[in-house]
Amino acid sequence: MELKTRIWMNGNLEWFAYIDGEPVFLGTREVPYPLREGDRWTNGNGDVFQVVGGEVRAVK
Repeated sequence: MELKTRIWMNGNLEWFAYIDGEPVFLGTREVPYPLREGDRWTNGNGDVFQVVGGEVRAVK
C-alpha cells in the first residue's frame, strides 16, 4: 500500500501528518508502524485516526 498522507516524526518521537492541509498530532507510541490499510488508533488527546484508502483520516 502506498501511503498518500505526508507523515513525519519530530525529535520527541511524536508523529504528525498533514490532514486537510493542516498539521495534526497523530500520537507517539500508539501510532502503529508501519501503517497499513485499516489501522486505527487513539492518541493521548483522545483523537481517533484510521488509514482508509491509503490516507490517514481523523475519525469522528
